[in-house]
Amino acid sequence: MSTNSSIQQQFQDQWNDVLGKIASKQIFQSDWDIAAFVIFFTFIGLILFLIVLVLIRCFCCCCCDCDSTGNKKHYKQKIGVDNHGMEL
Repeated sequence: MSTNSSIQQQFQDQWNDVLGKIASKQIFQSDWDIAAFVIFFTFIGLILFLIVLVLIRCFCCCCCDCDSTGNKKHYKQKIGVDNHGMEL
């Protein structure tokens, strides 16, 4: 029972510390706090940007059918030169 009250007391102390920092407007106490905040939200922004790109690709190409087989060229003849140096 003492471990539960100890954990609860630690949680309460941390919560009061956070509320105290917010109330005193000293959320960032050092340059490292600011750097970590910037890096974290840059990472979150990048992830959100990539998700938006995927959604644009899915919705745009699904309705427009931009990957259809009619747009791709199929060659009946071989084009280019054989590289005999790559053969064994």
